[in-house]
Amino acid sequence: MTTKRDYYEVLGVRRSAGEDEIKAAYRKLALQYHPDRNPGDKTAEEKFREAAEAYEVLRDPQKRDLYDQFGHRGLEGAGFSGFRGFEDIFSSFGDIFEEFFGFAGHRSGRTRSGRGADLRFDLELDFMEAARGVETQIEVDKYQICTACSGTGCAPGTSPETCRYCGGSGQVSRSQGFFTVRTPCPGCQGAGQTIPDPCAVCRGSGKERVRKKVAVKIPAGVDNGSRLRLNGEGEAGAYGAPPGDLYVFIHVRPHDFFHREDTNIICQIPISFVQAALGDTVSVPTLNGKKSLEIPKGTQPGDIFRLHGEGIPSLRNGKPGDQIVQVLVKTPTHLSKKQESLLREFAKLESNKFSNKLKNILKGESLDSRT
Repeated sequence: MTTKRDYYEVLGVRRSAGEDEIKAAYRKLALQYHPDRNPGDKTAEEKFREAAEAYEVLRDPQKRDLYDQFGHRGLEGAGFSGFRGFEDIFSSFGDIFEEFFGFAGHRSGRTRSGRGADLRFDLELDFMEAARGVETQIEVDKYQICTACSGTGCAPGTSPETCRYCGGSGQVSRSQGFFTVRTPCPGCQGAGQTIPDPCAVCRGSGKERVRKKVAVKIPAGVDNGSRLRLNGEGEAGAYGAPPGDLYVFIHVRPHDFFHREDTNIICQIPISFVQAALGDTVSVPTLNGKKSLEIPKGTQPGDIFRLHGEGIPSLRNGKPGDQIVQVLVKTPTHLSKKQESLLREFAKLESNKFSNKLKNILKGESLDSRT
């Protein structure tokens, strides 16, 4: 398994770097290692991909915050695993590359401009599913490659034609002073091709609407607002362009007994005043079944005890937090005559004990006053 470098180190910026500094650092690396400037250079290709991945994380406030807190493991737990290839990079940063270089990437035609749209799915989990992790299936309505035309958009027996307006480049150029400005071709909308005989099923779009089941693996420790990215499970791209991604947003239902704070879980358990006074061993529910907890003699209402390692696993390193147990001392409401008699005797003893203690205190004050 390859160890990923720190993203700030990759871009050569400080951890406090602002948006403009991060963008400038990425621009410098993208220019240096762009595949068109380094044909066949595998090292340059890897550095180009690495820089793009670092920029994708550090330019996004949510991803950056998650990375700053939990590192690479936190991003992986939230579903971000980097780019699949150059097409993914160029389609994600089309506007950036156009700003940097005057064009969207080193690919041409439909593939560059037709990446599929990203989708969002809101998934509700119960507390235990979020804490332990779960594998589930969701159903997503989306566009996929048309089965009738295999995504070409053309009727059977026909094929696309090169756009006569732009010659297949998908762009037209015009001069403005010293600069040449490239814009998408109005004849083919940047596709580079036109379809004289569209497919009857998809009407030339190359895509059809379907409902698809998607398997989702939820890592242990996700919380409200966690986001998973499923690469390639978004809308199909146009005419063979890469698909978009599916983002799954997690919503966790509250639990009747447990309450979460970061990786710790908090609960309250009732004990009798006899258990509090004399001490006892009680059984406490945890995420991993019931555990024994020693209640020492003289425990007071609200006292807190800790079960180490019984909390929720961290998305960053998998290490679980603790379970914090607060005891609630319950006062009995229905006493038998014998219980009431015993308590009165106990109260009498306590009263005598308090009275003697008070006398000693007063006696001490009296001796002090004589001096």
